[in-house]
This record gives sequence, structure tokens and C-alpha cells, in this order.
Amino acid sequence: MSTPFRAVILAGGRGTRLRPYTVTLPKPLVPVGDEPILDIVMRQLKAAGVERVTLAVSHLAELLMAYFGEGARLGLPIDYSREPQPLGTVGPLRLIPDLPSTFLVMNGDILTDLDFRGFWERHNASGAIASVGTVDRTTTLDYGVMHVGADGVLTAFQEKPTLTHSVSMGVYAFSREVLRFVPADQPFGFDNLMLTLLAHGERVRCEPHAGRWLDIGRPDDYEAAQRLSLDGRLPSPA
Repeated sequence: MSTPFRAVILAGGRGTRLRPYTVTLPKPLVPVGDEPILDIVMRQLKAAGVERVTLAVSHLAELLMAYFGEGARLGLPIDYSREPQPLGTVGPLRLIPDLPSTFLVMNGDILTDLDFRGFWERHNASGAIASVGTVDRTTTLDYGVMHVGADGVLTAFQEKPTLTHSVSMGVYAFSREVLRFVPADQPFGFDNLMLTLLAHGERVRCEPHAGRWLDIGRPDDYEAAQRLSLDGRLPSPA
């Protein structure tokens, strides 16, 4: 029997970086162009073959539930898991009782052209307990960096160097066994999960993505998404 393609969308955050928009709107309903971010994501998941979506909600949950309902408008079954208290990015998964053997998890404010189905299928074939989508991001330091030897003598100097790091996209594929490491009824974030899995010697697979990725929770990325919308270059749901 094949594993159903199920997605959990983490949509409970307060979106503090996007204030004042998120004072009265949950972050996934903040518009990009003429439609909410999460509408775009839902249509992408539908096009990728996702069979059911669970929204993990908390802040302004009633607005999200009223907007999406049971998913009839999108032709995609949607249900809800409501946090009684903030549980971080991973803690809400413990409240969902019927997760399949593997499932997709993503933040509700991510715009990307990642092949969601391919990512999930590669996780299924990998034997890893978790797969993390990653992108390369560069950071320029505001200071000159002094490289100093053990004798206190300068050995090299870099003026405001640019560093490149592999960072999480906020898109994951998990095997259900990951829930054994998530404590019940307390906040538990993605950082806590990664450190716990490493400490237990579990295999976590990282998959780099070279395409488009925007974290709409960051004001700069939100403005970039608006420009892409105006130019008709947002990631396609098809």
C-alpha cells in the first residue's frame, strides 16, 4: 500500500518581523500581489499531488480557518490542528494523531519553486529520519576580520568579508519516527530537533535547492516577492 502524500503547514507564528501587517492578519494571509501567500502555496501543493493538508494554527487561527475552510475552493482537503499554547516550529506535530509514515512539513510563509513531490519521494527512498531542504545564503560582515596567530601577530586581514552558508528553507520531509524525539506539551523548535537527532546519531539528509526561495517573514524577501508578482514571475503552482 502506497504512502499518502500528506503535508503539514506550520501557520501559527505571530509574524513579528512583518508588523504592522500581522497585527490584524496571520502571516500566511499577508498578500503577495492579489492573493495571500498561503493561497499560492496551497495551489503549488495541489499541483504537486498532495492529497491532504493539515494547518497547524495558533495566532489568529479563526481567520485562517474561515478563509480556507475544508479546502473545497481549492479542491484540496484541509484540516486543522490548533495549539493550546505556542509550541514552536516542531512541537505542534505531536498534536496531530494520524500522520502517515512519511510526510511533508513546511512553514506557511515560504515561496519556492522546489519540486515538493520529488523532494518527498527522495526522502522516502533515502532511509533518513528527516530531510531538510537547504539553500546557500551569503552574509557580509560589517567589520574587518583580523586573523591572528598564536603569538598574537597578525597573519591575514579581510575587509568586510562575504561568507556563504547552507541554511534551512523551512521545507522538510519527516519520517513518523521523528515524533519520538519531540516532547509533548512544551515548546520545541527545529533547532531543538536537529540537535536532538544529532545527539542520538540519527541520519538527517540535507538536499540543496538552487532555484527560487523567498522567506516572506523577512521584510526584504517580502518586498522581493511583491516585485516578482508585479513582473509575473512568482513560482508557478503548476
